[in-house]
Amino acid sequence: MIIHGLFGSSDNWGTLGKKFAENHTVYLIDQRNHGHSDHDKIMNYEAMANDLMELIDSEKIKNPILLGHSMGGKTAMRFTQKFPDILSKLIVADIGVKEYPMHHNHIIEGLNNIDLSVVKSRGEATKILAQYVKEFGIQQFLLKNLYWIEKGKLAWRMNIPVIVENMKTILGEIPNEISQTPSLFLRGEKSSYILEDDFDEINEIFLNSTFETIYNAGHWLHAENPIDFFSIVSEFIEN
Repeated sequence: MIIHGLFGSSDNWGTLGKKFAENHTVYLIDQRNHGHSDHDKIMNYEAMANDLMELIDSEKIKNPILLGHSMGGKTAMRFTQKFPDILSKLIVADIGVKEYPMHHNHIIEGLNNIDLSVVKSRGEATKILAQYVKEFGIQQFLLKNLYWIEKGKLAWRMNIPVIVENMKTILGEIPNEISQTPSLFLRGEKSSYILEDDFDEINEIFLNSTFETIYNAGHWLHAENPIDFFSIVSEFIEN
């Protein structure tokens, strides 16, 4: 079961999902207020963990392995704290247990300045967003959330107002509740989301943890070095 990060969707994991599906049943999950999932005014890790439990119950999934990136990693951590007997393994990609400072202001400003009552094409949206977000890859990542609600009218799949309203909660720390779930924490070599100084704090909560670094990759480690990401995750799953 793979969970995307903030501003993302299950579409971000299509290629790796197919690769994992060669040997496993794979669920690519849209979290609430993202992708094709429902919009809801409540946006916190308790609710998102409960969403996962509902899915597991409805699909009758036994001994799942949960892989979460960034915000999805915090959802995954909170899930195994709340439901300690469900997962066989936990994989957390480039996020720690700590609170993170606000660092999405330029993204939020850019998204809020795309007035979809006026903007009539993806090209127009790209030009506006590029004034705030300089990295082309991140522009394309964010604009994957646009879709045609009807001819000539674009809409966002993600619920931007609710996400922004709950950003402090999304960036908040994970509760100090012990987990024995076998866990793999991955970090990007070029990312600052998990530092070596964070290892002890993670180990104090997730007692059965190992750490691996994905080289030549930043925060989007699964996209920037998918070969090593797949290899390391597969080895952890199989062993």
